[in-house]
Amino acid sequence: MRFHLTRFAVATRFTLIEHGRNRFAMILVGLFVPVWTTLAYLAMPDTPARMRLHATGEVLAPHGNELTEISGALNAVTLITGFMMFAATFSGSGFDRRLAMAGYPRAHLVLAKVTALALVSAAVAAYATAITCLAWTPRQPLLLAAALFCAGLTYGALGVGFGSLLRREVEGMFAIVMTSIIDLALQNPISSSGADSPVMRYLPSYGAMQASTAAGFSTSPVPGYLAIQLTWFAAASLIALVGFRRSTRSSLPLAAPTPLPGPGSDKVGLPAPRQAATPSPAASDTEAH
Repeated sequence: MRFHLTRFAVATRFTLIEHGRNRFAMILVGLFVPVWTTLAYLAMPDTPARMRLHATGEVLAPHGNELTEISGALNAVTLITGFMMFAATFSGSGFDRRLAMAGYPRAHLVLAKVTALALVSAAVAAYATAITCLAWTPRQPLLLAAALFCAGLTYGALGVGFGSLLRREVEGMFAIVMTSIIDLALQNPISSSGADSPVMRYLPSYGAMQASTAAGFSTSPVPGYLAIQLTWFAAASLIALVGFRRSTRSSLPLAAPTPLPGPGSDKVGLPAPRQAATPSPAASDTEAH
C-alpha cells in the first residue's frame, strides 16, 4: 500500500509542477476569466429574454447580459482547463513515455493526471463563480460552481486526449478553441435561434449549460443534468486513456527470438568447433620419404 501511495504522490507532484511552470495559463486564469465574463455582462443589453429551461420545464425571462455572462464563464472555464491539460500532456508526453518504459506504473500516472485535473477545475470554477457573484447574485451559487467544475473536467479530459493523439501543438489548440466556441455558442439563446433544438442535447457541455442556467435563474435542483455532464466526462476520459496508452507505448522494434536448441543438444547458439583436416595417405608417404 505504501508503495502505491508513494508512486502516486511522486507522479502527482511532478504533474502539478508541470502546471505551475505554465505561466501563460496562470495569466489566463488571472486575467481572461474576469475580463471575458465582465465584458459579456457589460456589453450585452439587459433586456429580458424568454426561454424554456429544459432542465426544469420552467419558462424563464432572465436578463440577456446575465445569461451571456453564464455562457462566458462556461467558455472561460472550458478553454482554460482544456488548454492547461493539453499543454501539460503535449509537453510531458516524452517524459511519461520514458517513465512507462522504465517500469513506472501507468495507473499511477493516470491517477495523477486525474487528480491534477480535478484540482485545476475546482480552482478555476470557484474563481469564475466568485467573479460572477461580484456582478449579480445567482439563485444557487453552489450549483453554478458545480456545473462549471463538471464542464472543466470534461474539457480537461478532452485536452489530455488531444495532447496524446495530435502531433502538433497548433492542432490541439485549434481543436479545443473551436469545440468550446461551437458547443456554447449554439446553446446560448441570445446568440442562437436554435438553442431549443433537440440536437443541443448531444453537445459536450449540454448538462453543464442547463445546470448553470438553472443555478442562475431557478431554485430547482437539477442533479440529473450534472450526471449528464459527468457522463460526458467519463466518455472524454476513455478517449484520453486510449490516447495516453498509445503515446506511452514503446516504439522500439521487438528483438528476434532466439532459436530453441534441438533435441539432444546441450549447447545453445554456440558454433561447432572446427576440426583439423586428416592427412591423406599420399601426404604421409611423402613425409616418410
